[in-house]
Amino acid sequence: MNISRRMVIAAIGAGMMVGAMASTAAAQTVESIKSAGTVKIGMMVDFPPFGIMNTSNEPDGYDADVAKLLAKELGVELQIVPVTGPNRIPYLQSNQVDLLVASLGITEERAKNVDFSEPYAGISIGVFGATDVAVSKPEDLSGKTIGVARASTQDTAVTKIAPQDARIQRFDDDASAVQALLSGQVELIGVSNVVATQIETAAPGRFDQKIELSQQVQGIAVRKGSTELLTAVNQFIEKAKADGELNEIHEKWLGSPLPEFVSEAKQ
Repeated sequence: MNISRRMVIAAIGAGMMVGAMASTAAAQTVESIKSAGTVKIGMMVDFPPFGIMNTSNEPDGYDADVAKLLAKELGVELQIVPVTGPNRIPYLQSNQVDLLVASLGITEERAKNVDFSEPYAGISIGVFGATDVAVSKPEDLSGKTIGVARASTQDTAVTKIAPQDARIQRFDDDASAVQALLSGQVELIGVSNVVATQIETAAPGRFDQKIELSQQVQGIAVRKGSTELLTAVNQFIEKAKADGELNEIHEKWLGSPLPEFVSEAKQ
């Protein structure tokens, strides 16, 4: 029994070493990608308009167009690998993808596990309402009814700044909050600029942003220590911003110019 137990422990230890080696995968280089002739890019396909599956059942959206442009810049074929929110970073760390163009917000915590490029996209959270509703600062929310998606970023942001007599109505998702706004059930809602664009499409000219609550920029992620690849990605982003290609992609999918906080942001 003792011998068997020692063997099992040894086997587990060996497995942990292999796992550790996988999790600390060698830094990716531009040359290795070019030698392979293909770049594998992880992308979410359930986060419209950044990532969707089109009518041909192919990955599409803002991130897909950025990925295509990056592959073209590298001079290689593109293989988009669908990922989810939870498995994005593990896919990168385990070499299943070369990099991520996956709506990954740049945070200090995530930067412990991946290296981020300069921002290529961003989301802002704000309070939106009918154009004739006079709100321009948090104090103006006094007595107002504000809809938010329950437990969302906007729920947290609105709750933080709303006066005590503001009435916050929580819905299961953004779609329900938007419907409540359109039907007059709530006076205002807390949503991202992505959802705000959809509201403008559904009801042109009826609503506008009252207060901006927060901003989050998104970066392309590479494995830790992939300095050469990160430099190439940053050069690609700078070029795409300078020649207007990134702005065109933003206009195409979000119906508005690339936000200034993305255009001007630097790591």
